[in-house]
Amino acid sequence: MDVPSQTPTPTPVLPSVPVGAPACASDSGSLCARVFQYTHAGWLSKSSDAIVSHAATVAVIVVVAVLLRLAVHRAIRRLTVGASSGRVPRILRPLRDRAAASLREAAPQIVERRTQRAQTIGSVLRSFTTLLVYGVAFVLVLGEFGVNLAPIIASAGVVGVAIGFGAQNLVRDFLSGIFMMLEDQYGVGDVVDLGEASGTVEAVGLRVTTLRDIAGTVWYVRNGEVLRVGNSSQGWSVAVVDIPVGHSADVEETSELALRAATEECAEAKVAAKVLAPPDMLGVQSVTAEGILLRLTVRTRPGEQWAVQRAVAGAVKSALDEAGVPAPTPFGAPAPSGGR
Repeated sequence: MDVPSQTPTPTPVLPSVPVGAPACASDSGSLCARVFQYTHAGWLSKSSDAIVSHAATVAVIVVVAVLLRLAVHRAIRRLTVGASSGRVPRILRPLRDRAAASLREAAPQIVERRTQRAQTIGSVLRSFTTLLVYGVAFVLVLGEFGVNLAPIIASAGVVGVAIGFGAQNLVRDFLSGIFMMLEDQYGVGDVVDLGEASGTVEAVGLRVTTLRDIAGTVWYVRNGEVLRVGNSSQGWSVAVVDIPVGHSADVEETSELALRAATEECAEAKVAAKVLAPPDMLGVQSVTAEGILLRLTVRTRPGEQWAVQRAVAGAVKSALDEAGVPAPTPFGAPAPSGGR
């Protein structure tokens, strides 16, 4: 009996896979094989299918993030612009100067101050929104590729807590600077007293305020260390003129003479531009063994009180000397025969 011959089944020939190539590269028609053929990068070719499949979602996330950032930045600009054109920026209207419908009537330094505040606040808000929007978009893109975000978020939380403890003074300075600008406590050109340092404000930052005192020394004060602010250049100021006279002087007559001299001096062109209201004679401030002290005040523009005070004091001194009003006598000294 003849046994039929059996034809051996041919063994399929598998295409050779290059060293380092992923298993999907063995399929010659697949995207993985094509990517590996051109790049020879195993990780890229292995992820090519996932990249293509999630490309539409990633593109939508990126486009939405970019459009959202542009929209938020535009809204912030609309809130913060306007000071340079004479309008009160919208972000500053809820504050102390919200009643002002226009800044055109204000002094130029006030317009510059409002502009600086608005620009600084707008810059901070834009930077914060950019970081927030792009950060969320980056996390969403990672999630699309199956990246486990739990360890990343946990690590970021631990790092954030560590940085928060280590840089708490920096954070406090930053937040204090933001609230200082929002509340308009002081600005460039103001004469302020910050406790340990006082002088004219030269620069206002989110972390440090720069002052120059009367001796020319520059002080750098951290915003977080400012516990109180005395501003001599905000709204309006008062020039206080103390007038010492002798005990023998007629108080009523001397007061009228000093007030008349102060009023005439404030009517001069070089002083009138700095004065907001006529001088006011308050009367006797104190009585000492040397003489009587009269006080006169003048309401002035912000920061102009010292110039007005010097001008009025000189005019009053000259008027009293011409009228022969007796000057105060040092304690224990003989009284003068007459004049000042």
